[in-house]
Amino acid sequence: MSSTGKPLLGGIEAGGTKFVLAVGHSPTEIIERHEIPTRDPATTLAQAGDWFEGQGSISSLGIASFGPVELDRSSPLWGHITNTPKPGWENCDLAGYFAKRFGVPIGFDTDVNGAALAEYQHGAGKGASSLAYITVGTGIGGGLVLDGQAVHGAAHPEMGHIFPRRHNDDREFAGICPHHGDCLEGLASGPAIKARWGASLSELPTDHLAQEIIALYLAQLANSLIAMTAVEIIVLGGGVMKTDGLTERVARMASELGARYFPGGSKHKIVSPDLDQNAGLAGALMLASLV
Repeated sequence: MSSTGKPLLGGIEAGGTKFVLAVGHSPTEIIERHEIPTRDPATTLAQAGDWFEGQGSISSLGIASFGPVELDRSSPLWGHITNTPKPGWENCDLAGYFAKRFGVPIGFDTDVNGAALAEYQHGAGKGASSLAYITVGTGIGGGLVLDGQAVHGAAHPEMGHIFPRRHNDDREFAGICPHHGDCLEGLASGPAIKARWGASLSELPTDHLAQEIIALYLAQLANSLIAMTAVEIIVLGGGVMKTDGLTERVARMASELGARYFPGGSKHKIVSPDLDQNAGLAGALMLASLV
């Protein structure tokens, strides 16, 4: 409990490059924020724990993590990062470390599910029935919220691993995904873009063919989401989406792919995050508030 009498929530946006830490009274009332680089698990988790100890007594902690992760609370591996390609982090008991150290309830989900919940409740999805949050950066991932609940199923969605129809001028590149080759992540993530064009998308000219190719692949994901879930709002975040005009291009191409067929019509919107780079962190604090 903080000096104000309100519970003090802790939040961790656990990324492959950095951990973003925060304490606050709600997802929109952040008191302190801190970043640490993602090193090996022992070093990173200890540094995160030390920072939280310096902020006062937290009542609960939410973790929005890179994955894959185990979300089934009946599983002995709940709260673990599982078969991640990030060296050293496979089978890391992320939630368990903080539960043992602080003895508080832990909310745990993927980073994209956390961001989706935050944008749904506090950002671009306010007033909507459903929202998908897609991040396009080092990898591609997505979270889906329907009627206020993040979709899990047998595990969590892996939207970056669908197989898009290849662009006619992009058929030779094999893709970089170590599991699937030319899935969406293997073709349209930041490293995939750099692997075949030698630069990030934002560094390439606005009329470069890469702009059309990447927009087409992302538009196919948006079209598939609308077709399969009738999702109302699709939020496109991540470093690649900072490319000027990319969100608008994706929205235009997705509309063309839909060919005015879907009954939701103009209710389907493709937008940038309202919470900008704070979506994942706000989502972590939301997870803390729900346990």
